[in-house]
Amino acid sequence: MTHWICTHCRESNEDGFEQCWKCGTRADGSADPAFRPDNGDPQAWPPRLLHCLRCPGTPMVFAGRKRFHEGSQAMPFLLGGIGELLVNREEFDLHACPSCGKVELFLSSAPR
Repeated sequence: MTHWICTHCRESNEDGFEQCWKCGTRADGSADPAFRPDNGDPQAWPPRLLHCLRCPGTPMVFAGRKRFHEGSQAMPFLLGGIGELLVNREEFDLHACPSCGKVELFLSSAPR
């Protein structure tokens, strides 16, 4: 089976696809402004356009919005639903470098 490599995120795609399944870049290298990834939160789109600081010129790939849960794992168990009020949750937009694996997090509430 033949494939092509995305010029934006370097993901391998089958020839049957006209655009990258991961970032939406078309096979000819043009961007599709209507593309949304599977885990694409409408409020997180469009992602920031970032380049990796370790790999000059390499664009970072938006990996979605991730929720982090901070607090004791025992608290919700011991107190039931009331325990959930005592934990902190934050949402971050996650960007990753496809070359070196560097990850950058941004508060989802931060201005773009």
